[in-house]
This record gives sequence, structure tokens and C-alpha cells, in this order.
Amino acid sequence: MTTSHAIRRAALGVATASAVVLLAACGGEKDTGTHAAHGAPAASATADAHNAQDVTFAQGMIPHHQQALEMARLAPGHASSTEVKALAARIEKAQDPEIRTMTGWLKSWGEEPPMTGMDHSRHGGMAGMSGMMSADDMTALENSEGADFDKKFLTLMITHHQGAVEMAHTEKAKGRDSRATKMADDVIAAQSAEIKQMKGLLGEK
Repeated sequence: MTTSHAIRRAALGVATASAVVLLAACGGEKDTGTHAAHGAPAASATADAHNAQDVTFAQGMIPHHQQALEMARLAPGHASSTEVKALAARIEKAQDPEIRTMTGWLKSWGEEPPMTGMDHSRHGGMAGMSGMMSADDMTALENSEGADFDKKFLTLMITHHQGAVEMAHTEKAKGRDSRATKMADDVIAAQSAEIKQMKGLLGEK
């Protein structure tokens, strides 16, 4: 009886070990299949997901946003209107992260981001971009104070925003990367609302 019992225990141990090995093998096959199912398509989905318009949008909107930040950062020390100061702070809060996001896209696409730290308001190559301020415009804004600054800021920023909205509409029509076209939607929505607000502050309709 003792020998028979030992044989049965040994057989049970072998069967259990075999089951563990079989389950591990099945689990490994399942994991491999999961990686193949989820990994490969994701890689192919991101490949060639952008086009030349997406690159143009990011390379143009980065310096466009940077000039808006230059303008907005003048408000705390020059503006007299609390509404103008609040608007400038909101512009900075929205557009600074968008610059970092678009810079990341360009790097991931193997494209060259615009030079950081460049004074885009005075860079001749940017002057023809839709809504961009000239060097004279920026100098006049820097040299103004109080109510005069408020009026100049609002007038110039309306034009600046209108240029950004125009660029965003082009991206929506011709762009391919879903992240870039989504940002274009955000630019249109946010900046159109701010244009309406700024016109209201100027007493325009």
C-alpha cells in the first residue's frame, strides 16, 4: 500500500508540473499575440500620419504664438485695465503649452523647430505671416502706458488672433495629423471668443 501510494503521488506531481508548463506556454503565446495585435498596428498607424501642411502649421504657429506671448507679457507692467491684464494672462497660459506641444511634434517628425529665443516680432521673415506685428508695432506697444496701451494691445491682438484663426482654418482644410487639426479647432474656438471679447472692450461689435 505504501509503494502504491508513493507511485500515485509521483504521477500526480508529474501531471501538475506538466500542466504548469503547458499553461506558461499558452500564456506566452497569448502575450505574444497581444503584442503583435496591439504593437504593430499602432506603429503603422503613426507612420506617415502627418503631411507638409501639418509641418507648415506648426512651424508658422510657433513664432506666431511666441509674438503673442511677447505682447501678453507687457500687460502686467503697462496695462491699466484689469480685463486686459486678465486676458493677457489667459493668452499666455493657453499658448505657452501649445508652443511646447508643436515643438515636440516637429522633432518627432524629423523637422526643424523655429529657433527658440528668436525675437520674432523683429524677424523680417516672419513679418509677412498673417496677423504678425511689425517691429514698429511692437515698439509702439512697448512704449505705451495705461489706457493708451490697453487700446493698442486690444487693437493689435485682434489682428494677431485673426491671423491665427486664418492659419488654423487652413490647417483644418489641408492638414492630416489629427493632433494638429484638433489644435487648429482649439485655436479657432478660443481665439474667436477672445476676438469677440476684445472688440467688446473696445466698444466695437
